[in-house]
Amino acid sequence: MAPYESDDSARAAEADDRLAGRRKAARYVVPVAVVGVAAATIGLVPALADSGDPSLPKITAQQLIEKIAKSDVQQLSGTVKVSTDLGLPNLGGLESGLLSGAAKGHGGSSADPQSKLLELASGTHTLRVAADGPDRGKVSLLENAAEYSVIHNGKDVWGYDSKSNEVFHSASAESGHAGEGAEGKAPRDVPATPKDFADEVLKSVDDTTSVTVDGTEHVAGRDAYKLLIKPRQSGSTVGAISIAVDSRTGLPLKSTLTPASGGAAVVDAGFTQVDFSRPAASTFAFTPPKGAKVTEGDTLKGAKDGESKGLKGDEPKNMKKAWPKGHEAKADGLGGPKTIGKGWNSIVVLDAGGKDGGKGLPSGASGSTGNSGVDGFLNSLGDHVTGKFGSGTVYSTRLVNALITDDGKVYAGAVTKAALVKAANAAQ
Repeated sequence: MAPYESDDSARAAEADDRLAGRRKAARYVVPVAVVGVAAATIGLVPALADSGDPSLPKITAQQLIEKIAKSDVQQLSGTVKVSTDLGLPNLGGLESGLLSGAAKGHGGSSADPQSKLLELASGTHTLRVAADGPDRGKVSLLENAAEYSVIHNGKDVWGYDSKSNEVFHSASAESGHAGEGAEGKAPRDVPATPKDFADEVLKSVDDTTSVTVDGTEHVAGRDAYKLLIKPRQSGSTVGAISIAVDSRTGLPLKSTLTPASGGAAVVDAGFTQVDFSRPAASTFAFTPPKGAKVTEGDTLKGAKDGESKGLKGDEPKNMKKAWPKGHEAKADGLGGPKTIGKGWNSIVVLDAGGKDGGKGLPSGASGSTGNSGVDGFLNSLGDHVTGKFGSGTVYSTRLVNALITDDGKVYAGAVTKAALVKAANAAQ
């Protein structure tokens, strides 16, 4: 893997000549780079060269990954900004209603952490995070005139929605399960901080991936290295993932995913302020407010990856989770998901039951089952495609695409429409 190399002397000399005239411009250009807009354009390069990037010792990509792995930050507090732009179609407010409905999680409680934090999948949000070792953590989602918090204190996990004045409580059978790590980590599978995103990304690093160190930057007042991760394979919708790593602690301070199609970042999560001192103990104390509706959740049993029930076969590890009660695979006629392809071109395949079974997902194509109005609406959001597999509809976002065939099969992944059609044809 290539070592980090500083700007060459020629660029430095040119930057010095233009320094006085470009300081003001740099102040406007750098915030644009932070949100991932036009980050790879030629015009941005000299502006970044003038922006005061810190001078740090050289480090290889392998050394930087090891630095992240060895990071052992136990206490911190700070503010995180998370922006997500999947390029979902404008449904006239319907998407907001769907997220609102999803927020009614366990027992109909709007305070259920696993459902509430799904709101991070769209738009821009501000989080306050705090942690004191693996047993105490807090994540607060700041909303208009309201706040939602997940507090982990010892074996107790609390979710509180100030807007509805509802509380969700669950007891963890294993200390550290719901708040492990040093960032007030949200419940499992809900990435809410730069380290959460970085951990997921680094799991994908293999021989299909290019990993380099791409300079330095300032994040939340800290000096950081930039780890750049790119797919080596063609056909992926992922362009690049940049992780800003604190030069002293090894903690990821910012993670940015840009799509292969260019434009704004799909996901940008970064600290805007961070403090590594121990938070006050009162930060993690919680008592349900008077008059609040309290929902008691099932005791968390510390289930580990691969222990969940419901799916069998060769599905990927991150999909070994139980089907929701009443929607088990066998009951719905669904086959367990399987994975085809490798690395960034991996595609998840799900058999949702064909037309003969009458339980296939509506593709909107001619002859599909289901309500014609719903089918027509879905078809308007996707592209009709044909091939050896027959016909179906591809639904696209800026990152994940899904092909639903007329016979009830689903092909989905962070790959292009052409890759999905090719996979469906090869499966015949």
